[in-house]
Amino acid sequence: MRRPPALPNQPGPPFNAPAARRLRTALNMGPEQVAYGMRASYGFPYVTPDLVVAWERGTVSPSSPELTALAAVLWCSPGELIGRPRTLREHRVSCGLAPDYVAHTLGLELLAYLHMEENDEWRGTERQSAILAELLSLALPDFITVTGREPRLADHLRSAVTTRWQAYVRPVNKIVPLDRRLLEDVLQELHREYQGHMAATLSWGNSVTGEAGQEFLDRIVDNFWAQVQLTTE
Repeated sequence: MRRPPALPNQPGPPFNAPAARRLRTALNMGPEQVAYGMRASYGFPYVTPDLVVAWERGTVSPSSPELTALAAVLWCSPGELIGRPRTLREHRVSCGLAPDYVAHTLGLELLAYLHMEENDEWRGTERQSAILAELLSLALPDFITVTGREPRLADHLRSAVTTRWQAYVRPVNKIVPLDRRLLEDVLQELHREYQGHMAATLSWGNSVTGEAGQEFLDRIVDNFWAQVQLTTE
């Protein structure tokens, strides 16, 4: 039996795929046992081991009823399987808001708003962006991500740590409205840390250190926000 299609505009909550796999492994259960439990005890006849594996790999996300049943099979609360929202749609769902309400509050046509959700591409004005941040209770890092500014921020940050960080204070500040002095301290520290990785690689020919430098660049936005929090404490 095939999995029924999701209802339009009714996506499930953000799913923490690694947590699902970790919890299943801790119970010494295989995907086939999870699938059997969902079929036999919770009325999901279409759930197969392949679908369970797809959930755990993040290629497919469970609906809200599926997530609730999966949590029961894994002996955990649904909250343990809900991941941190990243997209505009996930933030809206996490807040329990209907798309038509959000669209109306923002002064957008429903279809235009849904198009933004489906393509994960925010096109609102500055005023609408401010309303969106308040409506969805977006922290600054989430606001940057949801409004599509994160890729540009990542590019500036990578350039800042690999070249002269001073040249990127203003470009970063245009994206992230933080105190300039705070931003200077954060960029300087990120630059110091990355250059430390690279200096160790050149001095010792340490491939592990070189990999650490690349990982630092791959996670540059997360490292940036972590340093912002550390600097403001």
